[in-house]
Amino acid sequence: QVQLVESGGGLVQPGGSLRLSCAASGRTFSSTTMGWFRQAPGKEREFVARISGGGAWIAYADSVKGRFTISRDNAKNTMYLQMNSLKPEDTAGYYCAAARTSYLQSTNTADYDYWGQGTQVTVST
Repeated sequence: QVQLVESGGGLVQPGGSLRLSCAASGRTFSSTTMGWFRQAPGKEREFVARISGGGAWIAYADSVKGRFTISRDNAKNTMYLQMNSLKPEDTAGYYCAAARTSYLQSTNTADYDYWGQGTQVTVST
């Protein structure tokens, strides 16, 4: 079992930055692929970014490439999402997810085994 807790969301103006964190417990952190997903009201949950267990393999959704950076610190059992140049369309609940494999090439929510409760990001003037 893995427990995931997100933090770092909030209200930010367009063009601003936020850093989300996801603290994990309950399983060897370095053996899990971690991902960030987001869900806006009335929309399906969508893939944002993922990172392999060792941190070498990273993928991003096209909508966030060049603006968001995913990273992880296995010594602290924590994953991060640095979000720069935020846009109103980035407004959503952001969820971290974990898969029971260190290398998962998937953007599908069904392939992730554990989920956090989410943290809200609102980009607005």
